[in-house]
Amino acid sequence: MQITDDLNRLLDIVPDEIRQPLEQHPQRNNLIEIVMDLGRRPEARFPSLAEPLSQMPVSKAHLNYCIERVGHFGGDNRAGIEQTLHRISALRNRSGEIIGLTLRVGRAVFGTIGIIRDLVETGQSILMLGRPGVGKTTALREIARVLADDLEKRVVIIDTSNEIAGDGDIPHPAIGRARRMQVSRPELQHQVMIEAVENHMPEVIVIDEIGTELEALAARTIAERGVQLVGTAHGNRLENLMKNPTLADLIGGIQAVTLGDDEARRRGSQKTVLERKSPPTFEIAVEMLERQRWVIHERVADAIDTLLRGREPNEQIRSVTDTGEVIIERESAAPPARFPGMPASGGPASVSAMRPVTPISGWRSAGKMVPMPAPSDNFAAKSAPVSETRYFEQLLEESLSVEPVPNPGRYSHNVGPNGEDLPLHVYPYGIPRHQLEQVISTLNLPVLLTKDIESADVVLALRSNVRNQSKLRHLAKTRQVPLHTIKAGTIPHVARALRRLLDMDDPGTPEVADLALFARSGSSDEIEALEETRLAVEQIVIPKGQPVELLPRSPNVRKMQHELVEHYHLKSHSFGEEPNRRLRIYPA
Repeated sequence: MQITDDLNRLLDIVPDEIRQPLEQHPQRNNLIEIVMDLGRRPEARFPSLAEPLSQMPVSKAHLNYCIERVGHFGGDNRAGIEQTLHRISALRNRSGEIIGLTLRVGRAVFGTIGIIRDLVETGQSILMLGRPGVGKTTALREIARVLADDLEKRVVIIDTSNEIAGDGDIPHPAIGRARRMQVSRPELQHQVMIEAVENHMPEVIVIDEIGTELEALAARTIAERGVQLVGTAHGNRLENLMKNPTLADLIGGIQAVTLGDDEARRRGSQKTVLERKSPPTFEIAVEMLERQRWVIHERVADAIDTLLRGREPNEQIRSVTDTGEVIIERESAAPPARFPGMPASGGPASVSAMRPVTPISGWRSAGKMVPMPAPSDNFAAKSAPVSETRYFEQLLEESLSVEPVPNPGRYSHNVGPNGEDLPLHVYPYGIPRHQLEQVISTLNLPVLLTKDIESADVVLALRSNVRNQSKLRHLAKTRQVPLHTIKAGTIPHVARALRRLLDMDDPGTPEVADLALFARSGSSDEIEALEETRLAVEQIVIPKGQPVELLPRSPNVRKMQHELVEHYHLKSHSFGEEPNRRLRIYPA
C-alpha cells in the first residue's frame, strides 16, 4: 500500500508548542487526530493510545492561531486545507464562539480496496458501514479512483464536507479522473445528488455519510435510474440500519405484515411479522469491523430476510495478512442443537475448505421408508368405495402406532432410524418454533428445523391442523415426506414425538425429568416450583399412590407444572381461586 498524508501541511497550522512534540514522535505516521479544547491540555490520538502534547492548557490565542490559518468553517462546522485531505472540525459554545478544534488527519491509501476489488468491478451498488475512524472515507476515495482510472468509468463524487477530494476548487490527486461536486450547505446534499444524475451523465456516484431520509430517497432514485452507487451510512452493522427508520430504505425498508391463519401456522410464528418492504437500494453491504477485517453481505436482500426471521445471515469475512494476502472466510449460522461427532460451534471455515452443497438426503433419498401396514381384509371390504383421501387419513392414523425397528449403535455412524443422514430435518406445522428449539437444545437432539418442505425428512404437525389441511396432506403425499402428528403442542408431546422419530421413544417408566426443559425463563421461582412438582411425583404420588396438592403458583408456572406431570404420564388439575389457585396431582 502507498500512503499519502501531507502531514506537514496540517502541522503548519498549529502552534509551535504543539507541533514540535509531534514532529519528533515515533508514531507520527500513525497519527489520527489532534484535539484542542479550551482550558485543557492538547492531545494527540493514535490507533491504540492518546498522549498529551503539552503541559500548558489550550488558550484562546492557540485556537485563534489555528482558525486564522484554516479559514472559513461551513454550515457543518468543518473546514479544510486546500488540496489536502485533512479536516478541521469546530466545537462552539451557546453564543457561537469556537472553544475547541478537532484536527483530523486525512490520508490517501492506494491499494486499500484490494480486499473488495472483485465486488467493485461487478457494477453493483455498495454500502460501506462502520464505526467512526475505521477508514470508510479512505476506502470510498480509493474506490472512486479505481472506478475512474482503472475501470475507466464516469465517476462523480458528491463531496459535502470536502473530505473525499480535499478542500479548495482543485480536487486532490487521490481521486484520479473522478469529478467532484461540492455542496454549499449539508442540508442540500440530496439535491446535488439528483443534479449530478440529471446534468453530468455519471455511471457511478460516490456519496459519503448518507444520514437523512431525503438523502436515502435520493439514493433510491439514483439506483433506479441504473447508476451504480457507492456510499457510506451511519451504522456499524446491518442490524443498526434495520432499527433506524430514517435509513431503513437503503436496505429495502421494514414493514409489519399480518399473516393469515394458515400461513402463521406454517411458519410457526405470530400473525404479525416484520418483512422487507422493497428491493434494497444497495445490493452489497460491507461492514468494516476493523481496518483490515471486513464482513461482506453479497446479497443484502437475502441477509435482511434472514435477520427478520431471527436467524444469522451467512456472512463472508475478508481480512488481509501482514504479507498483503487476502483471506476469505465464510461464517455460517450454527444449528440450534449439536449431535456428538459434529463440530461444537459453527466457526468460520476457509472458502477453499467449504463443504459443497449436499443433495437432499433423508427417508426419501435413502429408499428405506418404513412401509405402512397393509390394510386388513375387513378394512378393505368396508372401505372399498372410500375416496383416496380417506384412505390416506386412515394410513396417517395407523402410522402413529408403527414402531421403528430398533438398531442400537446407529448413532455412532450419524445415521437415523430409517437410514437418513443426521441431523434429522423436521418441517414443523402449527407447532411453536421456540418450543421445538427449546426441546431440541435441552435434550441435545440431532434435529434441525427447516422452513422448506422440499428439504425436510419429516413433517411434524398438530393432528387437529392436519385433518383440516388437505393441501398439507397432498404436499406430503406427492413429495413422499412422512407426516407425523401429535395431539398437542406441549413440551412432553413434542419431546416424545422427536424421540420417537429418532428411535429414542420413552421407556415404560419415565426417566428423571430435566427441569430446564420445562422452565421458560429459568428463574429461581420456576425451578423451585418444578422441583416441588418432581419431588411430589417421585416420592409420594408414584411410590405411595396418593394424590398431592402443591403450593399456590401463578398461571404461567402452573402451566409448566402441568407439563412436567404429563411427562410422568400422570394427570393433574388446577383448583381454587386466585391468588391461591394450585395443582392437585393424581396417581395413575
